[in-house]
Amino acid sequence: MSEIAPDADWDELYIDGEWTPSESGETIPVDDPSTRETVTEVAAATEADVDRAYEVAADAQEEWAEAPPAQRQAVIEQFHDALHEHEDEIIEVLEHEVGGSRIMGETSIQIASDHASEAATLPRRLKGEHAASNIPGKENVLQRGPKGVVTVISPWNFPLNLSMRAVAPAIAAGNSVVLKPSTNSPVSGGLLFAKLFEETDLPDGVINVVTGKGSDIGDRVASHPESDVVAFTGSTEVGQHVAGLAAQNLAVPAMELGGNNAHVVTADADLDRAIDGATFGSFVHQGQVCISINRHIVHEDVYDEYVERLTERAEELPVGSAHDPDTVVGPIISESQRDEMLDYVADTVEAGATLETGGETKELDGVEDSLVVKPTVLSGVTNDMPAAANEHFGPIAPVIPFSDVDEAVELANDTEFGLSGAVHAGDLEVAKDIADRMETGNVHINDQPINDEAHVPFSGIGASGMGHYNSDAFLDEVTETKWISIQHDARDYPF
Repeated sequence: MSEIAPDADWDELYIDGEWTPSESGETIPVDDPSTRETVTEVAAATEADVDRAYEVAADAQEEWAEAPPAQRQAVIEQFHDALHEHEDEIIEVLEHEVGGSRIMGETSIQIASDHASEAATLPRRLKGEHAASNIPGKENVLQRGPKGVVTVISPWNFPLNLSMRAVAPAIAAGNSVVLKPSTNSPVSGGLLFAKLFEETDLPDGVINVVTGKGSDIGDRVASHPESDVVAFTGSTEVGQHVAGLAAQNLAVPAMELGGNNAHVVTADADLDRAIDGATFGSFVHQGQVCISINRHIVHEDVYDEYVERLTERAEELPVGSAHDPDTVVGPIISESQRDEMLDYVADTVEAGATLETGGETKELDGVEDSLVVKPTVLSGVTNDMPAAANEHFGPIAPVIPFSDVDEAVELANDTEFGLSGAVHAGDLEVAKDIADRMETGNVHINDQPINDEAHVPFSGIGASGMGHYNSDAFLDEVTETKWISIQHDARDYPF
């Protein structure tokens, strides 16, 4: 097996069990967000490369679908072992490729391991059933099997585990996979999987990885006629486009899209726990998490104290290069992402909010035009101000006051998104009532919105997506049921 390292040779595609250059021979640089320097290069696939990957995947899937459950389970278990064997190297790749702190890297490994462990149980849970018939002497048998070829289009923010939650269960269920990672995370979200699966007994062609710009190959990947399922994680705007392309071939779209997640804190909440959750939920991985806290909705009786304490915690966080082991808040992924979030902050202050802390970059020694944004807290925010109304996807905490529970629920639901959320309340029944009324796919009481457990279904509603991930919920997306009836006794027909 070749080396797993940020600066290794990653400039080839992985198709049919072989590393191969793109048809064009062109490559794309991968830059370190902390240093702004190019770390490595990856192949820029063409549509012809994409076509070949799907042809190979379709051919390989037919045989893989016939593999016994124990064989498929063993492959996923081998992959799980390889993941942990290379844990330190993978964390280093995340550090260099997406600016992930040590905390982010360890969290990614933990969640990815959980998904691999859960996926290893799926082959033996892929069962059919019998259904009674209204016709005398008839037996109804329902058989469950893989869909075929699963397309996985993964994002850059948590690329390892967000690729894992689709790739591992799809393969465990007997499908083959074409994986297209984000251009910002082509190694940790894509090519890394090929290298790890090389340490398993997975047959050639079951996993194929194509790297390249979405503008060049994205539409071909999303609309390929050999694709039976398209699993996408990313922005709502792009997801709507991808789902439309998938629908042209009647491929099943499993979409986890944007979020605008509320962290509701009532007057009798335990503020210590609420602030602990708020600090993690807003600032882990620089807030670049689809299920991070986008809005803090806090009762007016504890509002001032909450703002003061959250500001203190934000100012205490170690901020800097992801290569510093003490860093908690590292760099934003790109200039465009950084500039957009800082514009949201400036426009929110202009609209009347108060900048309590942050709102600017932190310069790094030897780095021109730093991508590190200081943890930012905004008070006096209303739901329609830019930092609250938009998914800012950064280390930004807009704090919005409310006067009663009905207003809190109204504010939380005043968004097109419905991905995750959290409620802190001293009265558990009140917390449950708020959670029940929040229009979102996931709500966490006395916690924060960033939660993912591989055995618990995960989904968004509204503009936050369609379909489900995790466990049996995603197994339903990547399998299909065939009805076979057996007429044991002669049947009476009307003519």
